Amino acid sequence: MSHQHPGPFKAVLFDLDGTLLDTIEDIAFSLNSVLARHGYPTHTVDQCRIMVGYGMQDLVRSALPADVRDGTTFLRMQEEMRQAYAEYWKLKSRPFDGIGLLLDAIDSLKLKKAILSNKPDAFTKLCAEHLLEPWRFDVVMGHHEGIAHKPDPQGALMIAETLGVEPSSILYVGDSGIDMQTAVSAGMYPAGAVWGYRDAAELRADGASFLAENPVDLIGLLNAASPHHHS
Repeated sequence: MSHQHPGPFKAVLFDLDGTLLDTIEDIAFSLNSVLARHGYPTHTVDQCRIMVGYGMQDLVRSALPADVRDGTTFLRMQEEMRQAYAEYWKLKSRPFDGIGLLLDAIDSLKLKKAILSNKPDAFTKLCAEHLLEPWRFDVVMGHHEGIAHKPDPQGALMIAETLGVEPSSILYVGDSGIDMQTAVSAGMYPAGAVWGYRDAAELRADGASFLAENPVDLIGLLNAASPHHHS
């Protein structure tokens, strides 16, 4: 619960889009290029912020008119979205301000760090490798066959096991209610990234124990809850 003092933390698990990376303009551009090509209504970046979170398949479904959300049209749109995003994924995407400072602090505390995204695994790895290139993550996992999308805790628990860290010692940082639900279900400490795509009210409603206005706010939380390192 939020009144308990958290930690000590041994690892930090991050969501990717809206948490580490500001990717929404490239996602919206890719999506709209596909929709426009077929004469379907397009969506603003703000609308896309609300639609992302459950993965690419779900994004495409919610972006399409109701009568073409199933069947062959949907499958074709999904494939075209993959192709468009493969082309446009790094036009504007970059880490949010303060993320570099946070990742450096995590490294100096010698904590493990990992990424869990509902974005397809190949794109998750691509974005992490190129847009977060100075930092090494112990695990980078996107959505792939045989794993349930967040808020199912399956992926988060798999990562905890791979890291060899018990879930209660993991700080989970994400920008959506989906992430907070995942953290709670996995028994991790849920920290809401208010700088991301959703608002503080959603994060709080879905179980955030800590709200961070910017990435640097989390450094204090990690320092306060870390085993003291003797120099």
